[in-house]
Amino acid sequence: MPKRAPLDIKQQVQQRFADVASNYRKSKVHAAGADLDRMVQVSTLGQDSRVLDAGCGAGHTALAFAAHADLVIACDFTPPMLKQVGLLTSERGVSNVRAQLADVERLPFADESFDLIVTRYSAHHWGQPERALAEFRRLLNADGALLISDIMAREDYAQDTFLQTIELLRDPSHVRDYRISEWRAMLTSAGFRPEVVMTFDLTLHFDAWTRRMDTPRQHTDMIRTIFNETSEDIKRAFRLPASIISDDFDFVIPGTVIRATIANP
Repeated sequence: MPKRAPLDIKQQVQQRFADVASNYRKSKVHAAGADLDRMVQVSTLGQDSRVLDAGCGAGHTALAFAAHADLVIACDFTPPMLKQVGLLTSERGVSNVRAQLADVERLPFADESFDLIVTRYSAHHWGQPERALAEFRRLLNADGALLISDIMAREDYAQDTFLQTIELLRDPSHVRDYRISEWRAMLTSAGFRPEVVMTFDLTLHFDAWTRRMDTPRQHTDMIRTIFNETSEDIKRAFRLPASIISDDFDFVIPGTVIRATIANP
């Protein structure tokens, strides 16, 4: 039997999220959160505003902004995720969210066609975030803004390595949880003025976190082993239990909300 060619990162994302799309529509972590509230609070939208939710997943972020805008385009390049957007908008009776199949690195919209671009819990899957940021800069009007909420690694190298390791074991389509300093550099290079408006620790329940991504049992066991054997400094930073013997426990991972405006309109 011929060997199957390995998947590239985009194919990994499409394959992994196609299989678990409905889990994300039902996810409490994605449906709400202090970071999502903060994103809406700092968005300063008018009723005639056009919003792009880039890498929308099941559409929770798009729906949060729909009440404050004329139109929200929820774009993702995994078709089963866009099906979840349709189900979610129907369930909530929202009529001003439009689903669009698109890749954040090559978006099919006209220059300066949006007042706001938002992205939440998506950017750590982007293979070339610089390309996505260049697209966002092209699509925003002169007074527009970009809001990013994502898991962001701490500047401490050991904590950074730990976070990337457990993320990749849970989900092979993971690329990188960039540090705040890396986001600042990428945004500045793309022509934005970045401002951190919130940092937070996202509380996760281990069993729900791994089930949502349908993580194989051997990988969940490896993650628990890493949790048990890591340093005391890491355990304190991620609020890990001293000893883990089951999947029924909570821990935290770091997140940040960044607001970026155009540096030279």
